[in-house]
Amino acid sequence: MAVRRRRLGLIALVMFLGILVGTVVGQVIGLLLPEGKVIRDVFVNSTDLHVGPLHVDFVVFSFTLGFSLRVNLMSAVGIFLVALVLRWYW
Repeated sequence: MAVRRRRLGLIALVMFLGILVGTVVGQVIGLLLPEGKVIRDVFVNSTDLHVGPLHVDFVVFSFTLGFSLRVNLMSAVGIFLVALVLRWYW
């Protein structure tokens, strides 16, 4: 059972790191390419994934939790690259 949990955690880690790395690379490529070009739009266009906001209000304190992740084409490439690196490293 522990092996299965470790694999599920590893898959979640690969997905999260891949999306994060891919999105950052896509945004950097979008900054380098000139405005109005179709290839720039391919790298810059993205979809936002939202969780929350969850607002919890206690008498003494309150807090709000939320999470947003921007996913673009390079995110898929990032997932693939992070999976290769972790497979080679692990």
